Amino acid sequence: MDLFTAMNTSSSALTAERTRMNLISSNLANVNTTRTPEGGPYKRKDAVFMATPVTDGFGKALDGMAGKHLREVAVSEIVEDKSPPRMQYDPAHPDANPQGYVAMPNVNVVEEMADMITATRVYEANVMTAQAAKNMALKTLEISK
Repeated sequence: MDLFTAMNTSSSALTAERTRMNLISSNLANVNTTRTPEGGPYKRKDAVFMATPVTDGFGKALDGMAGKHLREVAVSEIVEDKSPPRMQYDPAHPDANPQGYVAMPNVNVVEEMADMITATRVYEANVMTAQAAKNMALKTLEISK
């Protein structure tokens, strides 16, 4: 794998993790949203990642050999959580049903915070990978002096 392919792979992971972090932020911001334009409470959203083959650079030169194992990450889709809303007893709430229960979003703050920490660590690891590839490229240029 050449250095530019390594940097492209890291940047694809950074983009995917940024999307994931944006979704986590949206989930946390809407933890108490009981009314959406679609109707009903906010539904938790999550990113689905997929590995895509590297199609440019050195990966293309290795096509058919070890290059078939080079992958980048991409967000294939953003899905809504299908779990039912949690029902909370609050008869004074304007969205309460006749029994006094309000359909609240299916967002678990503890899970979201754990996901945020994981996304942050993965993002940091990919920044370090891109920096290492950049440093190797700079060292290579210094050799030719």
